[in-house]
Formats: sequence, C-alpha cells, structure tokens
Amino acid sequence: MIEGWRLQQRARFLNEAGTIRPRLRLVRRFAEFTNQYPWQWTPAEAEAFMEELRSSNDTFSVSSARTYQAALRMFCEYVTDARYGWPQRCWEMFEASPAQIFHEWNSVVHCAEFEGDPRRRPLTYDEVQALFDAADGQVEEIQAQHRKGALAAMRDSAVLKTVYAFGLRRQEACCLDLADLRRNPRAADFGRFGAMFVRFGKASRGSPPKRRTVLAVPEFDWIVEVLEHYLQEVRPAFSPKRHPALWITERCSRLSRRRLDEAFEAARARAGLPKELDLHCLRHSYITHLVEFGYPELFVQQQAGHSYASTTAIYTGVSDEYRNRLVERALKARFADLWEEQP
Repeated sequence: MIEGWRLQQRARFLNEAGTIRPRLRLVRRFAEFTNQYPWQWTPAEAEAFMEELRSSNDTFSVSSARTYQAALRMFCEYVTDARYGWPQRCWEMFEASPAQIFHEWNSVVHCAEFEGDPRRRPLTYDEVQALFDAADGQVEEIQAQHRKGALAAMRDSAVLKTVYAFGLRRQEACCLDLADLRRNPRAADFGRFGAMFVRFGKASRGSPPKRRTVLAVPEFDWIVEVLEHYLQEVRPAFSPKRHPALWITERCSRLSRRRLDEAFEAARARAGLPKELDLHCLRHSYITHLVEFGYPELFVQQQAGHSYASTTAIYTGVSDEYRNRLVERALKARFADLWEEQP
C-alpha cells in the first residue's frame, strides 16, 4: 500500500524529499502507534494519535496538526479508492476493508488565513538597522582580534542585507548565481544590480520552481554598494574559480540554507532581538515596507512572487504611524478647506 501511494505521488511529480518521504514516514509512524494494519484503522485511533502528539509536544501547532491529518486522509483516500483494488483485496483476504479515519468532526477546521506564531512579525526599521549593525559589528570584532572568519562574516552580512533588499526566501537566496544579477534599463544607476532573477521560487503541487524578476527599488539603493563590495573584495578571496554561485563558502561550495539561518540567528542574538523572529521575517519586513513606501499592491505582489493578493496581505503588518498618515491624508483630501485655515 505504501509503495503504491508513493508511486501515485511520484506520478504527480511531487517532491520526493520534501513531500513524499515525510508523508510515508508519518503513515509508518501512525501504523506503529496503532499496532494495526490500515484495514483495521478507525477514527478512534486517529483521534488518539492526535491527542498523543498534542500531549507530548507543547509546540505542536494547529498548522502541523492539519498537515498530519491531511497526509493520513490522503493515504486513506488512496487505499479506499476502488480503482486501486485495495478494498476488494482486503475483504477477500481479511474480511475487512480500509476506511477513511478523518472526517469533518475530528479534523482541524481552517478558520483563519494565518495560523502561524503571532510573535513572528515584520521587523521595524530600527530592528532591521540593529540587525545589520550587529552583522557588521561581528566583522569588525573578528578583524580586531585577528581571528579567522572575517570573510565569512562579511558574506553573511551581505547575504542578510540582500534577503531584505529583494524580499527573498531562504531557498531563493541560496540558489542565486552570478548570472542572476540583471541590469534594469529604467534604473541605470543601479548598474548590474537593477534586478534579481529568481529561478528557484517556491513550487506548488508538483510544479517546477516558479521564476520571477525582482526589481531593485530606490529605497533600497544602498544594496548596490553592499553587493559591489562583496563581488569585488569578498567573493574573490574565497577562490571560487568557476563556481557559478553568488554566495560561496570557505570550501568553495554553495551557501546552505542552514548556514544562512545560523547567520541570521547570530546577528539576531548580537542585536538583542526576540528569538521568535527568524530569517523569513526579513521577507515579511520587505513586503510591509514596500507597502508603507506607497508602492501599488499589484507591484508588491509581483515583487514577492505571490499568486494571490490575499497571500501578500498576510505578510503585511504596517505600523501605526503608517496608518495614521493614511488617515491624515484622507482627512486633508476630504476637508481641504478647513485644513488650510488651521494655523
């Protein structure tokens, strides 16, 4: 049954490592928990399994529960589908047939668009500055102590700033190549950093990685100097030879997603920022700040690579100051005459 379900998912071109294998592990884990075969499973076992997960893990979230339930529900849909022959075969051999164990009364209901940790949020402008100051401070400290690691610290500082300046996901940043740096004829002052061609965007439902071009905006023009310094002074010192990656490690390999997370966590700790903030919060910050800068919603959506505006809205957490400016602007437009009379 498990092998057949694996082949069914591969036929849909789902990701083997990121999607199929975790689902198969979950099915085996549930089978071990119940000590039963799929044709013996009942909703009671499913509910007991979810209770065990909740009681044994204080951080077990609603979104994780929905992911687990969805995977087990899909497996049950496969083994109960008459087109694959499992119901008839199980009845002939064991006089029992597999049944669906998750239904509307024992499954998590999707009530809210965002179910993540509410403590995760966009960084304020001061927090972004503190994070980058901490990353630069790490470089200065290493150089002052004449220790190894200054080049890696410079690279980490540059990649964190690039993630924010272009609103990149972790995978997107790590997979950037030198060839992905593009010129924008309408922004000649940015040179070869006028745009970033993202080739490894987030895929969905077995599709290949989505592609998009992220334009550099004037509010983040400081990234030009950062990238120029990295490409002229830092990257050549790693002796990358003909390696195509933009971000190179000491062993002349591509920067990993784990190392990028560690770079953010180190800068976050030095800056004294909350532990709930992670690398992805820089992407939230980018989207929020574009909105506060006054860019149209469609432009922000395209920059972020979202298929739907509702997704971009989830990422947005504008400040009270921005909303006050909107209210003030609306009042001025509505009561222009009265506003001009005020001293």
